[in-house]
Amino acid sequence: MNPLLSRPSSSQAASALTDFAAIRPEHIAPAVDELLIAAQVALNKACSSAIRATWQDLSLTLDVATERFGVAWGAVSHLNGVADTPELRAAYNEALPKVTQFFTSLGSDERLYAKYKAIDPSSLNAEQTQAHKNALRSFQLGGADLVGAAKERYAEIDERLSALSQKFSENVLDSTEAFTYLASEEDMAGVPLDIVLAAKARFELFANKGGKTSGYVLTLKGPCYMPMMQFATNSALREKLYKAYATRASDVSEGVDAAFRDNSTIITELLALKHEQAALLGFKHHAEVSLATKMAGSAEEVVAFLRDLASRAKPYALEDVTEMREFAHQALGLADPQPWDWTFISERLKEARYAYSESDVKNYFQLPKVLDGLFAKIELLFDVHIVLDAAPTWNEKVRFYRIERQATAGKPCEVIAHFYLDTAARDGKRGGAWMDDARGRWLRVDTNELQTPVAHLVCNFADGTGGKPALLTHDDVITLFHEFGHGLHHMLTRVNERDVAGISGVEWDAVELPSQFMENFCWEWDVVKGMSAHVDSGEAMPAVLFQKMLAAKNYQSGLATMRQVEFSLFDMLLHSQITAVQEPLALLAEVRKDTAVLSVPPYSRSPHSFSHIFAGGYAAGYYSYKWAEVLSADCYAAFEEAASQNQQALQAIGKKYLTEILQVGGSRPAIESFTAFRCRAPQIDALLRHQGMA
Repeated sequence: MNPLLSRPSSSQAASALTDFAAIRPEHIAPAVDELLIAAQVALNKACSSAIRATWQDLSLTLDVATERFGVAWGAVSHLNGVADTPELRAAYNEALPKVTQFFTSLGSDERLYAKYKAIDPSSLNAEQTQAHKNALRSFQLGGADLVGAAKERYAEIDERLSALSQKFSENVLDSTEAFTYLASEEDMAGVPLDIVLAAKARFELFANKGGKTSGYVLTLKGPCYMPMMQFATNSALREKLYKAYATRASDVSEGVDAAFRDNSTIITELLALKHEQAALLGFKHHAEVSLATKMAGSAEEVVAFLRDLASRAKPYALEDVTEMREFAHQALGLADPQPWDWTFISERLKEARYAYSESDVKNYFQLPKVLDGLFAKIELLFDVHIVLDAAPTWNEKVRFYRIERQATAGKPCEVIAHFYLDTAARDGKRGGAWMDDARGRWLRVDTNELQTPVAHLVCNFADGTGGKPALLTHDDVITLFHEFGHGLHHMLTRVNERDVAGISGVEWDAVELPSQFMENFCWEWDVVKGMSAHVDSGEAMPAVLFQKMLAAKNYQSGLATMRQVEFSLFDMLLHSQITAVQEPLALLAEVRKDTAVLSVPPYSRSPHSFSHIFAGGYAAGYYSYKWAEVLSADCYAAFEEAASQNQQALQAIGKKYLTEILQVGGSRPAIESFTAFRCRAPQIDALLRHQGMA
C-alpha cells in the first residue's frame, strides 16, 4: 500500500496522480529501493545486445522505468520543499545519495551513450531529433566520455554537490524559521492592520511568551518581514529585523545553534567542486558547463550584456537615490539614512509622490478574486477552461485544478493538464515562489496513451485573518502571474516527446520568457478591474487608484535593475574564474564597486542565503532573468501592437504566441521559437521602454 509505488490504470485521470495525503516518511526508503532496482534492471537491459539502438526500443525499455522513478522521487522532493518535518527530512536525506548516484551513473553510462550514438538520425521525427541531440549533449556533460579515476571522481563530486545543495537549502530555511521577535504595541506603529492581526495570531500560538498576556510575534518570512520593513516607523526594530535577515545561515548569525546553520564552508566547497568537475569535462570553469545548454554563447557575452544594461540603468538608479535622500532629510528628518531605512523611505516617498499606499491597494486584491481574474485572462488568451477538481494534497489549503479545451462541433471536451496551487506561507515550507512539474506530457510508449502534464504552482502569501480571505500586494499578484506563466509553458504544450515537452529541454536563459510575459497583464486596466474587489465593500478598484499605480509602475526601476545586475554579475564572475576561486564576499565587494548605488553594512552575508545559485540550479544562470526579460518584453510588445489595431488582431497574436512559443516547448531552440513569433531577432528597446529607461 505504498503510495509512491502505485501503478495508475490511466495516465490522464485524477486517479493516476500521486496520493500526497497518504505519503509518510517511512514510505520513502522502501519505494526508492524498489524503484532503483527496477530502473537499474531496465538500464542493464537497454544496454544489452537484446535491445536495438532505436529510439522506440530504448524508450520502451528504459524511459518507462526511469519516468516512474522520477515521478515518485519528484513527489518526495516536492514534499521536502512544502511540508518539511524532521522525519521527512531524515528520510529524504537518507535516500538522496542513492538517487543521485543512480542518475549520475545513468547520465555517464558509456554503454547507453554508445546506444544513443548508434541511433539512425533519419529514423527520428522532429521532436525526437531535438531530444536525441539534447541527450547526446547531456551524456557529454554528464561525464560519459570520462574513463577510470576521472569518471569515478566525477560521480563522487555529483553526489557531494547534491548533498551540499540540500544542506544549503535546509540551513536557509532553518535559519529563517529560528528567528522570532516578540514585539510590543508600540513596535507595530505604522504597520497595516492585516499584518498586525497576523502577528497577534502568531502570539497566541507562541510558546515563549515571557509571561506576557499580549504581544505580536514577528518572523523573517516574506509576508511578515517585507511589510515591517516598508511600514514600521520604529527604526530600531527595522534594524533588528534587517540584521537578522541579512545574516541568515552565516558565520555572523545570532541565536542558539546558529553555527550549525552556517553556509560559509558549504559555499566554499560547492565552488571548488564545481570548478573541479568542469576541469574533468575539459571546460575552463563551471560557467562554460552551464552555458553549454543556454542561449548565451559565453561568459564574456553575458558579462558584456549585463554591463551594457548597467550602464543604461545606473543614471536612473543614482537619480532614485538622490530623490530618496532629499525626501528622507526634508520629510522624515533622516539626515543619514541607514540600510534598514531605505525600504521605509522608498515606501513613504512613493505614497507622497503618487498619493496612494501599498496597503490601500492590498485591500482590493483578495486571493479568490485575483484567481478568478487570472483564470479569465488565461481562458480568453488561450481558449481553454480552468475547473476546480479534486485530488489528495499535502495541506488542506492546497487546491487542485484541471485545464480543458471545451467541446466543439465534432470534437469532445479535451483535458489538457492539471495543476496543484499552494499559495499560503507556513512553517516547514521553503520561502519564495516556484513552478515545478509533477509529470510531463508524453505519448507513452508502453500504453500508447497520451499522458497529460501536471504542475505544482507554489507561492508564499500571507494567509487571511479575522475570517477574511488572503489579501495580496500588487507584487504578490505579479508573482502569481509569473508562476502561472511557467505553468502554462509546461501545461499547454502539444509536444508528445516528454524530454522536449513543455519546459523540458528549454534553454535555461529562455525559460523565464513565458513567466515574465504574463507579468505584463497585471498592468492592464481590464484585467486589474476584473480581479479586484475591496475586502470590505466588494467594490472594484477605482480607476483613479489604478492610474496612480500605473504612474508609479517604473518607480525606482533603475534601482531594481541595478540590484538584479549586481546579483547576476556576482554569479557569473564567481563561476567563471579560471584559477583559484575567489572568496565570495571579496568578489561581491568588487562587483558592488561598479553596480551598487546603496551601501550595505559589513555584516551583510547575502551569498549565504542565495539559494538560486547554491541550491536552485541557477549557478552561472542568474542572468537568465534579465536575458529572458528582453525576450518577454519584446513578445508583449507584439500584443501592444495588435491591441492598437482591433480585437481580431489581438486574438490572432494570442494564437500565434500559443502555437509558436508555448505549444512547441523545448522541441526546437528557443531563438527559433522567438523568431517564428516575432519574425526577427530580439531587441532590447521594448524592455527599456516598459521600465521607463528608454
